[in-house]
Amino acid sequence: MGIYDRDYVRREGPSFLGSFAERGKVCKWLVGINVLFFLVQVLTRSEQGGWFTSALDLNVQLVMHGEVWRLLTYAFLHDPYRIFHILFNMLFLWWFGSDMEDLYGPREFLTFYLASCVGAGLLFFFSALVWMHDPGMICLGASGGVMAVLTLCAIHYPQRTILLFLILPVPLWLFLVFYLAIDAHEFLTEAQTGTAVAAHLGGALFAGVYYRLHWRLSEWLPSWSQWRLWRRQLTRPRLRVYREEEERTPVHAPAAVAPVEDERLEDQMDAILEKISRVGKENLTPHENEVLLRASEIYRRRRR
Repeated sequence: MGIYDRDYVRREGPSFLGSFAERGKVCKWLVGINVLFFLVQVLTRSEQGGWFTSALDLNVQLVMHGEVWRLLTYAFLHDPYRIFHILFNMLFLWWFGSDMEDLYGPREFLTFYLASCVGAGLLFFFSALVWMHDPGMICLGASGGVMAVLTLCAIHYPQRTILLFLILPVPLWLFLVFYLAIDAHEFLTEAQTGTAVAAHLGGALFAGVYYRLHWRLSEWLPSWSQWRLWRRQLTRPRLRVYREEEERTPVHAPAAVAPVEDERLEDQMDAILEKISRVGKENLTPHENEVLLRASEIYRRRRR
């Protein structure tokens, strides 16, 4: 028997191309949606910007009038006259976002990205009103969310080397500091560059707070099992019990209590085990290791 036929050196799992196809699913969907929106923008563009762009961009004055969805939808739009605007944003989203999706899991990464876009939009909104005193300002582009992803990646992997201008190798933390320093200078001097630097700074600030406070935003949202339970409770007809000899007062039967916590723990375990199969146990976050330990304790008690 050759050494490569032995069980302990036999490699199981997807091939290289298979692992690439499975990796970064959320990033691929985000890139695809941005490209689709960009094509619609190009097809509907006009001298005034186009109806599709005008309906979804972050128009500060319209947000003040209640159109709050613009604080998120602007992040899926780009300048329809500049291909490099969407090109660089999507490249950065894939380069750094796929690593963060591997690290945090698809659900948490998607929640983080969408929340960071809203956070970046809010800082742009308030800076336009308080700092610039210009409620007519408009913002569009994924730069705020992408900057949040880049910041989070630089926090986790500060010594990773990238090629600045495709020539000069620099560590990721230095690239981030250089980029944010330029944005901060333009913001403080109120330079008219046509770039929403407040959104960039808002995205970076959100990522820093997210990491510092150890947020896990997906845990604040109901799990799929809870959604299914609520839907069953809303659609389930109520049972009524009547007694002939007593006053006919309806008695509502209590709804069955589903083991929501157990189902939620199983969902988390499935995601963690899938991540272990992709990147190994050593890449788990402290929170994921804690979930793993808690689950093992619960299963151990059940076997007794």
